[in-house]
Amino acid sequence: MKRSAAKSKEATHDRIVDAAARAIRRSGYNGAGVAEIMKDAGLTHGGFYAHFASREAMLAEAADHAGSEGVALMQRVTASSPPQQALPAMIRAYLSQEHLEGIETGCAVAALCSEMPRQAPEVRRAATRRIKEMIDLVARQSPDWGQPVAHERAFVTVATMVGALMLARAVDEPGLSDDLRQAVLKQFSPTQP
Repeated sequence: MKRSAAKSKEATHDRIVDAAARAIRRSGYNGAGVAEIMKDAGLTHGGFYAHFASREAMLAEAADHAGSEGVALMQRVTASSPPQQALPAMIRAYLSQEHLEGIETGCAVAALCSEMPRQAPEVRRAATRRIKEMIDLVARQSPDWGQPVAHERAFVTVATMVGALMLARAVDEPGLSDDLRQAVLKQFSPTQP
């Protein structure tokens, strides 16, 4: 019976973290209230402290979960592409219309980057770990993998991808949003002989 109760508590905890990960991407860290998150998870507000020591602890897990989802998506894209096409495929997926519109389930970095400096250390630590994973994933797709230049290029690539998505989401003109994403895609597309 104890094992079943522990699994049930773990499943409930995971449901809360998943709801929190969606909420922070949708509404930001400050806009993600405990009551709303618990309601979205199908629970009452009173059960929160049975799962988390503090709101910051929940936000750190939510940031980690949201970041892991983004990295996992990019890993699936690279795994399903021929090696020489993995990076362009990753950039296309990241800058796609679907990802642009999927704020609640999309890249946590693009959704939350401007808020990060004001977050608790455990939240920033979780986000930093996932950003480094994304940079490493991009670097591994480089023909120069293993050389310092691969990570330097990955820094530029990830910063450009995230910045382009943030700007494309920020503007209120669909044409400008498309132009921003297309310009980056053009810059990172392999040159044709």
